[in-house]
Amino acid sequence: MRKLFVPIAAGTLALALTACGGTPAKSSTSGSPAADDGKYKVGISQIVSHPSLDASVKGFKSALKDAGLEVTYDDQNAQNDQGTASSIAAKFATQDLDLILAVATPMAQAVAGKVTDVPVLFTAVTDPEAAKLVASNNAPGGNVTGTTDMNPVAEQIDLVKQVKPQAKKVGIIYSSGEVNSEVQVKLAREEAKAQGLEVVEKTVTNSSEVVQAAQALEGVDAIYVPTDNTVVSALASVIQYAEANKILVVVGESDSVSKGGALTYGLDYETLGRQTGEMAVKILKGGAKPETMAVEAQKTPQLVVNPKAAERMGSPLPQELLDKADKTVE
Repeated sequence: MRKLFVPIAAGTLALALTACGGTPAKSSTSGSPAADDGKYKVGISQIVSHPSLDASVKGFKSALKDAGLEVTYDDQNAQNDQGTASSIAAKFATQDLDLILAVATPMAQAVAGKVTDVPVLFTAVTDPEAAKLVASNNAPGGNVTGTTDMNPVAEQIDLVKQVKPQAKKVGIIYSSGEVNSEVQVKLAREEAKAQGLEVVEKTVTNSSEVVQAAQALEGVDAIYVPTDNTVVSALASVIQYAEANKILVVVGESDSVSKGGALTYGLDYETLGRQTGEMAVKILKGGAKPETMAVEAQKTPQLVVNPKAAERMGSPLPQELLDKADKTVE
């Protein structure tokens, strides 16, 4: 089996953060020293609820708890509404917070555009440079850094041919408003072409459109769902359509396999969140500076399979994949 791990995209995009009024707090270049009483205030802003993002927040909090930090959290969720995301970011900009965690690309962009004087960490962001969150992944250059969930897209597309060697056409559903999805779809197109697969794309603007997008993928042999927050939050409708029409569903992350996807090479989002939390500890306790903290990535994707789901899709998984799986969903 080929091992095609996708590197973090390189570039030299300029950091485009807009200043915002608010209560002065810590300098973005000084880290976030402990308060006199050793207690911290951390704002958490999440774009939407679904298992992967929820797991990343859980991992983040566990890292701070295990480090012995006493933290008061302000948990906010935008429910996949960009106006609400902007309002949450504006609210955080006026609060006396020690650090902010922004979960997923749209939320990170909203916070980065409003908050310039408090350390901001992001997680579940596919391409921080393309999203203009950092000047570069190696040298962020401002008050924003964090962890990327860039997944091995080429390897995921390759799974289509491993399960269905005669496959000719793969459908992709993604949100036209998510930069992270555009990056993944570009990579998916390239690998599909190399595999001799025709790509049929359907875009959505909100979760209510996902079922119609799936139904419009007539004649495809497989559906690929990237780590798109809008689509993943409505994954059940894709799975239902795929099972009824015997279409293989390859997903972009492990939690979606647990929710009915057939298989993936994916990341563990709780581990990724914990990794982000460890970065927060370095800032809060150690005085580390976000501007010099490189964006971090999870190094080892896992092969996660759901044999029963694959059977329902009319695509039994080859024994070779079953034997190699790091995790099997029963």
